[in-house]
Amino acid sequence: MPLGLIGTKVGMTQVYETDGNAAPVTVLQLGPCPILQVRTQKRDGYDALQLGFKDKPRNKASRAERGHVSNSMESKRRKARAGVDSPKKADVEPQRHVREFRLEAAATLDVGHKLTVDEVFKDVKSVDVIGTTKGRGTAGVIKRHGFGGMPGAHGAKKVHREPGSTSSLASNRGSGRPKKGKRLAGRYGAERVTIRNLRVVKIDTVNNLLLVEGAVPGFNGAVVMVRPTNKKR
Repeated sequence: MPLGLIGTKVGMTQVYETDGNAAPVTVLQLGPCPILQVRTQKRDGYDALQLGFKDKPRNKASRAERGHVSNSMESKRRKARAGVDSPKKADVEPQRHVREFRLEAAATLDVGHKLTVDEVFKDVKSVDVIGTTKGRGTAGVIKRHGFGGMPGAHGAKKVHREPGSTSSLASNRGSGRPKKGKRLAGRYGAERVTIRNLRVVKIDTVNNLLLVEGAVPGFNGAVVMVRPTNKKR
């Protein structure tokens, strides 16, 4: 997985490109994301960077959250007395959102360095966006799976949004039970989804904005992870 950034979905709009065509875009506000921890093969068994996003008030952060980013001398002295080696901390405010990005090779960046949208996506043409879809609660088969419903003509009474037969005849199983995985009503949404290969339309380095063509999962303000795409045409 290539290095990416954490951010929020601002909303959708359209922009005109140099050729005069209007492109439907989703505006993403990404970073700046401080590097909180560097994972290595020797210590952790894999290479990755742990990033943070959005400062969290210290009075609302737990002691573990404050200690994870603090570089205070008191913490270092306590660990030194206990004989524990104190690794370098990011020395930033506690972060609201913490995510890891796996790397194919050892990281060359140091803890505390703040990644910006221009630094990560400067020469990137397409990205993958990872987010959580809107939660729809318990939904029927028409909303959840796009079923067409039952006939709306005479003779069909109060079954217009029914799923249809779920008997053993429909499943061809012979045991009186439907097949596993049959599409029925149930919980819909609130799932992690990756939208791949979205074209980068524009980068606004002043406001830390990335404009990508197409839709992105989640509500306006939802947290997303963005990385250069790994899809090969």
